Amino acid sequence: MKAPKIFLAVLAALAALAAAACSGRKSYSAADFCREVYTPAYATGFDIRGTAHDSTTLVTVRNPWQGAEQEEQHLLVLHDDSPVPAGFDGQAVKAPVQRVVCLSSSHVALFDALGEVRRIKGVSGIDYIANPYIREHRLCGEVRDIGYDANLDFELLAAMRPHVVLLYGVYGENSVLTGKLRELKIPYIYIGDYLEPSPLGKAEWLMVAAELCGCHDRGKEVFDGIAARYNAVAQRVRAHVGEAHPDVVTLPKVLLNTPYRDTWFMPPVRNYMVQLIRDAGGDTFTVSDDGNTSRPVDMEQAYLFAADADVWLNVGGCNSLAELQAQNPKFADLPVVRNKQVFNNNRRQTFAGGSDFWESGATHPDLILRDLAAIFHPALGCDTLTYYKQLR
Repeated sequence: MKAPKIFLAVLAALAALAAAACSGRKSYSAADFCREVYTPAYATGFDIRGTAHDSTTLVTVRNPWQGAEQEEQHLLVLHDDSPVPAGFDGQAVKAPVQRVVCLSSSHVALFDALGEVRRIKGVSGIDYIANPYIREHRLCGEVRDIGYDANLDFELLAAMRPHVVLLYGVYGENSVLTGKLRELKIPYIYIGDYLEPSPLGKAEWLMVAAELCGCHDRGKEVFDGIAARYNAVAQRVRAHVGEAHPDVVTLPKVLLNTPYRDTWFMPPVRNYMVQLIRDAGGDTFTVSDDGNTSRPVDMEQAYLFAADADVWLNVGGCNSLAELQAQNPKFADLPVVRNKQVFNNNRRQTFAGGSDFWESGATHPDLILRDLAAIFHPALGCDTLTYYKQLR
């Protein structure tokens, strides 16, 4: 595949800097990073390339926040004591990293899936992290809370001297944060796992964590296992609903979310939850949009969808039907509520309300799919739910 222009420009600049230096260190050209180290099978937001003459790799992250177009972030990963190229002032880390800071709970899950969670020394919003290791080691100060959003503790961050900080962006780069990290000489990379429309694509970002930890082969083994389990459940569902004769099968209609300030957001066609629902043998209401952002739907139309739904999922912080109906008395009249077919993805959460569905679920889409298959098709016999609970 032809390299993007911005990719070539970054590497050309790297090569120029190295060529101008006189330290005797290795220099690189754009053509050097042509060896395929890892090209994702499902994810669309990253790839990993290497050189033919040493173990240095380049992680390229594409469009790491909503609305990004032709945006790329690069992280040079140095293995086997390879030096930083002379004159290079971009983002570079030496693998295996020993001190990692994660600004999203799903980043914690990437390391946990690999058995490398001990490398995490800092997180953002520790009360919302469900991971047992993080919860246990916060008590002895081995894992620190560096703050949240605009209130990050840069003094603490500087004292921790992390080898890399994993960032996430919603609508763009946080230039104040990245500028401060550059000033402190702390490497960083944006992780765009939450933008993947494919559940397996989201989980596949664990390969970036594997590259940072120097355990590429283990990462591939772990991910291949996740994909195999996910596809096995999906295949079982297809066999159950009769893939060969879809015209005689009525799939359950699934409603997602609840109104927020009198606005009901529906997902686009290419969406993480939509894909899970379809692979679990359901059908859901979506908006016609080629992007990856949910869109508001007219409330009258939303109530028509709700009245036609067989199953209702992901109803915010509700733990009972009474709590759901307290949000809006109209909900009590919906058939899906009367039939008690409302399921929420908050079975596993922290005391502060952090959801493990969005944390460990990021690397366990197979378990989420199993939950949804059990909800939509009880005859499959998968009656033990991991992330979901039925509201009563």
